[in-house]
Amino acid sequence: MTKKFFLITGCCGFIGFSLAKRILTLNNSSLIFGIDILDDYYSVKLKKKRLSELKKFKNFKFFKLNLKDEKKIKQVLKNKKFEIIYHLAAQAGVRYSMINKKKYFDANIHGFFNLLELFKKNKPKIFFFASSSSVYGDSRHYPSNEKELLLPKNMYSLSKKINEDLAQIYSSQYKMKLIGLRFFTVFGEWGRPDMFLFKYFFSYFFKKIFFLNNNGNHDRDFTYIDDVVNVLIKLSKKRTKLNNFDVFNVCSNKPLNLHYIISFFKKINVSPKIKNIKLNKADVLKTHGNNKKLSNTIGQIKYTETNTSLINTFNWYRKNINLFK
Repeated sequence: MTKKFFLITGCCGFIGFSLAKRILTLNNSSLIFGIDILDDYYSVKLKKKRLSELKKFKNFKFFKLNLKDEKKIKQVLKNKKFEIIYHLAAQAGVRYSMINKKKYFDANIHGFFNLLELFKKNKPKIFFFASSSSVYGDSRHYPSNEKELLLPKNMYSLSKKINEDLAQIYSSQYKMKLIGLRFFTVFGEWGRPDMFLFKYFFSYFFKKIFFLNNNGNHDRDFTYIDDVVNVLIKLSKKRTKLNNFDVFNVCSNKPLNLHYIISFFKKINVSPKIKNIKLNKADVLKTHGNNKKLSNTIGQIKYTETNTSLINTFNWYRKNINLFK
């Protein structure tokens, strides 16, 4: 059987790792080249643990690489022919973008540009790249669909919008098939410790105060990691039917208020001490994505029931508590 070659950047990140592991588990004929810088924005210990899970598979090859290092990228990837590229590496974190703007330019814009330049001739069949729900900013229309005016309000969301613009230009000029993925608040097992749920669990298990911005008056279109991975795999199977350039909301279309989650866990006695603090300038009040375009493309999506996904996430965190000490 002919091997299929995949490139996954950000393979030690939350979504990149989860996707890589699923592909490796399902398909022994796939060879995955994984790239990550193992940045210390959040726990390197967690990232190395994810990496150790991927290294259990013989058909996984890892390269520690900074995507803004154009010379090193060419050395490692220049003559490789990939069927599918999933570019999921990025400097994450909306709030951190208020502190270190240059890092978002280097990692998110410069790094993406280098990949586009490298693969504009040696094109994969399809090139997926991570965008974000944050490109909508404080939208006035809900649920947000892919035709909405984009109103980024921080350097992180701006970097994602610029990536979409770059992709559209390269798709047009070099006939590359580039598909943007606007992820909405992805959560679940192996998730990020800087996000709401894991910060909440950390406060509970380690008896710390949980700081709740804006009294918790936020709605988020929480999207479970298993559902996200299912979407990415289904999209890859529809690649011949996709436009050369397009963007999709990857979301549940069922936003939750933060108080729902707090109340849900309070019922099972998971309730850290909470201190209300003011709204963070970088935050939006609500995210709610329309996923009709996605379902029309890949077929009806069966999303994991909300409470099941929350319990799965909590149980995983409890079992892996040592990763967060």
